Amino acid sequence: MFKNLKSLFVIEEDEGSGKGKGQETQPTTESTEEKIKEVRDHIDTKTPAGKAHPKFTEILFQAMENNNLDGFDYLEYKKSLQSLAKMPMDESTRYQSAYAMAQTMGVSVASLLETTQHYLNVLKREEDKFNKALANQEDTKIEAREKEIQDLQKTLNDKAAQIKKLTQEIEQHQKQMAQHKEEISVAAQKMEATKRTFMASYNQLTNQIKADYEKMKQFLK
Repeated sequence: MFKNLKSLFVIEEDEGSGKGKGQETQPTTESTEEKIKEVRDHIDTKTPAGKAHPKFTEILFQAMENNNLDGFDYLEYKKSLQSLAKMPMDESTRYQSAYAMAQTMGVSVASLLETTQHYLNVLKREEDKFNKALANQEDTKIEAREKEIQDLQKTLNDKAAQIKKLTQEIEQHQKQMAQHKEEISVAAQKMEATKRTFMASYNQLTNQIKADYEKMKQFLK
């Protein structure tokens, strides 16, 4: 029934959906949520306008099939229109001819319009279900991403605090190094100055002693 129902309508589906030309979409037991997720994971976000997808077409036709009315209704009228499609007649004549066949089964214009509205209502309910399922998925996904953002922000804050602490420690160590270098420089200068002072005293004293030594050698013969 699903295949026959689909054949009544002209559906231009997404060529990237994985169905080859001439292949029919078979009904599956996937839930609306599962189908939404499958399509969403592979949909081309660069396409400016949406294009019918077999998964979603299946949902809509399945809903129509599940809510098919007994007797001659819009779907049977649609079949009559299709059977007249290849006949040499204009659109108005085709619609009137299909209705003439419907009248033989006791169908009125009012009942046709009523059953047509019935299927529009069925599809509208599917739209509402789709929007709700999509919203639930997006809410769940958004909540998960928001939680990840909060966790990442906390991690960033912790790392920023660590970086700030390490930066302060580095600056402190750099100051200590500079201080130590200054102390080394001062100490080296003091050592050099002390050595020069000692040598001045040493040379002054030893020179006198050496002078006395030479004079003693000279004068004490």
